[in-house]
Amino acid sequence: MPGTLVAACLAATAACRPVEQPASMRAVEAWDIPLATRQQRARFLDLLDEVARGQGYHLDAASDAELEAISLPSSPIRLNASIWRGEDDEEIMANALDMVHPGHAWLTFTLGEEPARSTRLRRLLVARIRREWPDAARLPISVHGTIPLPDDLELTPSGYRLKQAAEPKYADDRHAAGEGP
Repeated sequence: MPGTLVAACLAATAACRPVEQPASMRAVEAWDIPLATRQQRARFLDLLDEVARGQGYHLDAASDAELEAISLPSSPIRLNASIWRGEDDEEIMANALDMVHPGHAWLTFTLGEEPARSTRLRRLLVARIRREWPDAARLPISVHGTIPLPDDLELTPSGYRLKQAAEPKYADDRHAAGEGP
């Protein structure tokens, strides 16, 4: 009986391992865009929608009611939107969320199934964002496709970088420390 229980626990644990994401889902670029007001968020969503439609994609943005439903009282989410390819959301092209750094949308771009197509959208959208929000700042992306925590970042003239004191947390991830490509 104890052996059966151990085998069942091991089988359950094996099923809980992280699932490797397809390379197309890996984040390749991210930006922090300051959006302190409802009007700024609305203009940002309009811009995402305009650029998405111009490239043959569509924008899905959470409504105020949906945002309220997924927010914690101490950490309200005021923006959650994604640009998708295909009528049935076949591929996510970009995602914007203000949950991590309130008052700032973190816009993340993925490698995509066809990197050239994803790059076109990314370049067009980043150029438009930088014109409209000159305080937008590039965020470091780890080799694992993640962005360091806001408290671990410091703003520089060329974007955010990992604080030196936070480097041990990301020791196996030199790209997040600004040491990778």
